[in-house]
Amino acid sequence: MDFANMNIWCWLIPFLVGAICAYFGYLIGKGKTTTIDNSAELKLLETKNAKLQADLDACNGKLSVKAATPVASFAAGAAIASIPFDSAAAKAAFGKAVKEDDLKIVEGIGPKISGMFIDSGIKTWKALSEATVAECQKVLDGGGDRYKIHDPASWPMQAKMAYEGKWKELAKWQDEHDHGKL
Repeated sequence: MDFANMNIWCWLIPFLVGAICAYFGYLIGKGKTTTIDNSAELKLLETKNAKLQADLDACNGKLSVKAATPVASFAAGAAIASIPFDSAAAKAAFGKAVKEDDLKIVEGIGPKISGMFIDSGIKTWKALSEATVAECQKVLDGGGDRYKIHDPASWPMQAKMAYEGKWKELAKWQDEHDHGKL
């Protein structure tokens, strides 16, 4: 019988010690927890969100106003007189014949990059001058890693000079810059 009594105590003592430790662990853990009141922070974020939403609505309103102007109708395809291309002035400035809307006149754009822009819908100097640097970079990124060395930061500006027929200024700018950079 001693063996049977000993067997119960072998189970009962570890169980009681475990239960007591679990209870004390619960009390210690409960004492360290604090409730966090996030209502003030939430209210601040809701106020910021409302302000940003109002700013967004104001910007969208400005875009709607611009859409009603004649400039927007030009973007939609309406015919507005464009600046005439003067091939003689271009040839005088560059010393070679220049084709109208040839994107390769822009420093840094070669035949392959020109083809990439044409494939993406940017086919004219005017279209390139209206493109953002981010849009130009997106076209380059579409060509893969081999085009990472190109920097399109000045391309819209150069295209604008070409579109506006500012050949001397464009040639001077390209002479003063090394591959489109200072």
